[in-house]
Amino acid sequence: MRVLLWLAGAVAMAPAPALAQSVPPPPQTAAPTLPTRIEAAGRSDENAMRQAEDAFGTSVGRESIGLYNSGSVRGFSPIAASNARIEGLYFDQIWGLTSRIRRSTNIRVGVSAQGYPFPAPTGIVDYSFRKPGDTTKLGVVIGGDSYGNAYVEADLELPLTKRLSLGVGASGYLNSYYNGTDAYYHNAAVMLRWSPIDAVEIVPFWHRSEGYDDEAGPIFLPAGATLPPRVQRRRFNGPAWADYRGSAINYGTLVTVQPGSSWTIRAGLFRSVFDDQQSFSHLLLNVTPEGAANRLIIADPPIKRASTSGELRVSRELAEGPRVHTLHLSIRSRNRTRRYAGSDLIDYGPTTITALFPDPEPVYAFTPQTRDRVTQWTAGIAYEGRWRGIGELGFSVQKTDYRKQLNQPGLPESTTNAAPWLFNITAAAYLTRRLALYGGYTRGLEESGVAPDNAANRNELLPAIQTSQRDIGLRYVLTPEVKIVAGLFDVRKPYFNLDAANRFELLGDVKNQGIELSIAGNVTKRLNLVAGAVLSRPQVTGEGVRLGRVGARPVGLTNRSIEFNLDWRLPWKEGVSLDMTASHSGAITATVDNRVSIPERTLVDIGGRYRFKLGRNPATLRVALSNLFDVEGFDLRGSGAYDIIPGRVASAYLSVDF
Repeated sequence: MRVLLWLAGAVAMAPAPALAQSVPPPPQTAAPTLPTRIEAAGRSDENAMRQAEDAFGTSVGRESIGLYNSGSVRGFSPIAASNARIEGLYFDQIWGLTSRIRRSTNIRVGVSAQGYPFPAPTGIVDYSFRKPGDTTKLGVVIGGDSYGNAYVEADLELPLTKRLSLGVGASGYLNSYYNGTDAYYHNAAVMLRWSPIDAVEIVPFWHRSEGYDDEAGPIFLPAGATLPPRVQRRRFNGPAWADYRGSAINYGTLVTVQPGSSWTIRAGLFRSVFDDQQSFSHLLLNVTPEGAANRLIIADPPIKRASTSGELRVSRELAEGPRVHTLHLSIRSRNRTRRYAGSDLIDYGPTTITALFPDPEPVYAFTPQTRDRVTQWTAGIAYEGRWRGIGELGFSVQKTDYRKQLNQPGLPESTTNAAPWLFNITAAAYLTRRLALYGGYTRGLEESGVAPDNAANRNELLPAIQTSQRDIGLRYVLTPEVKIVAGLFDVRKPYFNLDAANRFELLGDVKNQGIELSIAGNVTKRLNLVAGAVLSRPQVTGEGVRLGRVGARPVGLTNRSIEFNLDWRLPWKEGVSLDMTASHSGAITATVDNRVSIPERTLVDIGGRYRFKLGRNPATLRVALSNLFDVEGFDLRGSGAYDIIPGRVASAYLSVDF
């Protein structure tokens, strides 16, 4: 009865997921106060292999490892589905956070989503901020590679008073890509951390990125049921004038208030903008095995995407002996706008994939643009209970109101609406002190992205879709430092892809069922292991499959992914470590009719780092060799559309903390 009363009238802040810990947690009697001091790790300490808790996806600074990333979780994109979070709060991402303000990124899926309030199907991309600390620090990173890339990054943390700290950062990049194109990028960021009293923390931030002189590399679309012929790397034969130019901005504020020993109020308000002043698509159509093709350049007028989003969450925690009850009340919203289309299609006719492009820049004939707006409000309540040595139980209920308005030139305004109830339930049982059983079910309303460049309805915003996800698995603590996860998952969504008229439309339903495996931790004091595998069976169902118009395998998905990472610190030379990554992908279905697949491939990277003192300052020299065996192949850019993969690249960077 006491639990029911708390569910009706109390709110609580959930602690960190218990299953992320080595043993069931002790009871908590009160929420901790906000830290009055923050000692942030330096840039020279960044090492994704040693900081990853599992093999499902971790990014720290410039390094990323794992089976999943922000664009692909269990075969789907959490970013396209609008499943990003900043420090756990809702963020409708238009442009991603860079390492100027982002310290790390974690993929919350399966066991790592246990104890995470308001999870979503296909996982959560959770960003952790690079908050300025209480000591003066300057981190500098300088690097480059054998392709000709060069960059410099600098991040300063400066305490202004005992309660106010400033963080500023800037970076510049000279990029040279695998397809022969190049570009220039630079960005800058400012962040404050202000604690007027111990129970309040306010973190405003601003970040801007600029890109220019970025040529449009070619995308290859074969004429028949085949892959493109071999394409030479590091050679660009397209128009030199087809340069991208644009900017992106993220800014907002995070506020945390703890008015009492068990109460927490958190709020985040964010603005994300992607402003393309000039952009192009470079398509080589009807490519034959001999290399013949038709060249189509698509020039875009200025395009802008922007979103204002945020969340207010009020929480309370109540302890009852070995049991801890938590409850969240949440309101989140977003207002996303886009201006797009109006492009000029310039058909240059027959060519070859190796032919030079001598034509001058044309005069463009743009047409009126399309505008759309998405507004969404979601209110929810979530409960979590933890019983020391016994297990966990969590559930949430959300009501969302989604509305999309579309304004196309010459047509009346059209709208779509959706207002479903969403819910999730998760549970875990501590079978022993080392072994835990977990499971869950989640329903969500997600974005389905936009139509790709090679579609007749290019850039068109697709409707919101209802999705579901089921999980069950085991987590075993092999040693205090090594944890094993084995789980089953089942994700279901509507299936969008190219139809017979080359429009990106709803073709049926897709489900991906599979097994996830992860082992991660310090095997010895000097050897760290992060390894995992996903074995799945993606399927398309619906009338299109029954009629033979759509293949039974969804485009872009594979039935297996395996990754193996090792980091070994040499016993005879302190500060020196060697590492390697081997990643394997099974064949990837490349066309809607399933007649073409990208072959399976295995890529190997090797590297090392040397941690030392530069004067009195901690420093790390990192060297790496990516795609060690110079494997060739293609990446999918939409059904029947391909790009080449990078070849062997040697890289190095030096990071120093002053």
